[in-house]
Amino acid sequence: MSFRSAIFKGKVVHRRHRPKKHALDYRVFSLLIDLDELPTMGRKLKLFAHNGFSLFSVHDRDHGALSGGDLKAWALGELEKSGRSASRVEMLCYPRILGYVFNPLTVYFCYREDDRLTAILYEVCNTFKERFTYIIPVDDEGRPIRQTADKQLYVSPFIPMECTYHFTIQPPEDRVKIAINETDAEGPLLYACFDGQRMALGDRALARAFFSYPLMTIKIIAGIHYEALRLILKGMPVFRHRPSAHRVQSAVAGGATGDKNDHEQEA
Repeated sequence: MSFRSAIFKGKVVHRRHRPKKHALDYRVFSLLIDLDELPTMGRKLKLFAHNGFSLFSVHDRDHGALSGGDLKAWALGELEKSGRSASRVEMLCYPRILGYVFNPLTVYFCYREDDRLTAILYEVCNTFKERFTYIIPVDDEGRPIRQTADKQLYVSPFIPMECTYHFTIQPPEDRVKIAINETDAEGPLLYACFDGQRMALGDRALARAFFSYPLMTIKIIAGIHYEALRLILKGMPVFRHRPSAHRVQSAVAGGATGDKNDHEQEA
């Protein structure tokens, strides 16, 4: 059986501009999941489970309202806050590997019946198990898609809250690219990007991904703490975490922008 869902293999890069320069570059892969296909994937793939244990899995309770409810229904409900509707939702995320996952960012691409993108949802999660979803309508048919949102969730102890995200997005086709430039009142602060190439989804491809990226999700959380130690040793100032009023929050944010804030996109 062929799926619309797919594997995207690529790399994540971060470039911190100030007050101390810092860079990282990690090989990773993400799953792009058509949420209508998620139950079928769990039945048809031997190495993938939906709401169960397998080599790879996706649990509804890891995303959205964290209640274990249907993820497409949650995404469509969030989309209503922007006055939009969609017929198809694709979720770009890290899967659980041997039962473990941490997703700093999950992106939902919401499509109308004519397959045009109507909105993108950015679900940001921090290590304090708090999350905020930025709901941003798509009105410009141009590529790449450029959007902005004021930062609403504490993410890194080395970046203040008074920042703005500038998203530059190549929606998933043969390639997907999620580039984020974070700025503050003084200008560019941090650039982060995932750039991946599409691979057909199947058990053989999942097996290859497992051996090509062994224990990737554990390495992601380990890498977060390792890079934090490096930043501390560089003398980076630390901004204290203040707990969010609610564990799960969302809001319609920003919108399209013509700003050329993707100057680091080929880094």
